[in-house]
Amino acid sequence: MNLRELSDLLGLSQTTVSRALNGYPEVKEATRKRVTEAANAHNYHPNTRAKSLATGRTMSIGHVIPLSSQHEMVNCVFSDFIAGAGESYARHGYDMRVSVVDDLKEADAYKTLATTGKVDGVIVHGPLVNDERIPLLVQLGLPFVVHGRSSDCTTPYSWLDVNNISAFKRATDFLLDLGHKRVALINGLETMDFAMRRREGYANALADRDIPLDAALTYSSEMTEPFGYAKTCEMLDAAEPPTAIITSSLIPALGVRRAVEERGLTIGKDVSIICFDDALSYLPNGAGSPIFTAARSSVRDAGRRCGEMLMDQIEGRTSGPVHELWEAELVVGQSTGPAPNR
Repeated sequence: MNLRELSDLLGLSQTTVSRALNGYPEVKEATRKRVTEAANAHNYHPNTRAKSLATGRTMSIGHVIPLSSQHEMVNCVFSDFIAGAGESYARHGYDMRVSVVDDLKEADAYKTLATTGKVDGVIVHGPLVNDERIPLLVQLGLPFVVHGRSSDCTTPYSWLDVNNISAFKRATDFLLDLGHKRVALINGLETMDFAMRRREGYANALADRDIPLDAALTYSSEMTEPFGYAKTCEMLDAAEPPTAIITSSLIPALGVRRAVEERGLTIGKDVSIICFDDALSYLPNGAGSPIFTAARSSVRDAGRRCGEMLMDQIEGRTSGPVHELWEAELVVGQSTGPAPNR
């Protein structure tokens, strides 16, 4: 089906149908919905080249990925986000452009994208505390949305984030309510904003119970299975091992489980585990019944929503920064139980 046939079917002009599909704000929402539903029902897809010529946009969204040895940006969590964002782009006729660059040339990559006009906007990943990319992108005039937030950054910008402080305070409180006194934290890189906030939530929960924060129970690095394994081995072999461990992702939690089981201990009985980011398409937390108790927030849904927020910005449906803070759900699985009587 072409544009003329779809217009005839709906009894609307080709201009109205085109404007409805291209997100023009002057089209009534009821008309936009009717046109979109008909286009989906009849498998109509606008010609991307024609759409680009009509709107003056490239119909492309950029993602700049540092070529680094660090795993924060190239694990299955990031893959889920990209998959969700890609779904949003496809629904609106946008393509995805991924630029893999040297860490020291990331700023240059954004400048190139802005000056060459190869993309209509970008999504910023892995924000740091006081992230320098944010004022740079504002200066460049390139539309962008940040997945996460940047503490101490005073430049206005659009973001979507999970309430990491609340999620980790709740997870820590859950373990403390079960009688655990020695609760460890295996965190992501704390130069990254999300990890800094997660540590703050953990520390706040301990402070509320007058439990001192023990440096021998807190570690931060790349969120890998070997990191979770190595640090758990180190802690379990110490004179005063933890009875519970919180991890910043399901991935290091797998390493924690390996270390616990190697020592003949039982998860949920001898050592309790809570993880974050367990709602992963390619690494499910059990089938039906969760293996790990987890603070859950879908990264794929976050990708979809960040894509929608950015396209709204590009197409003029929003004015000014948009902020969304999602709360994580605490899902109780088999990995937590009362503190053991030692």
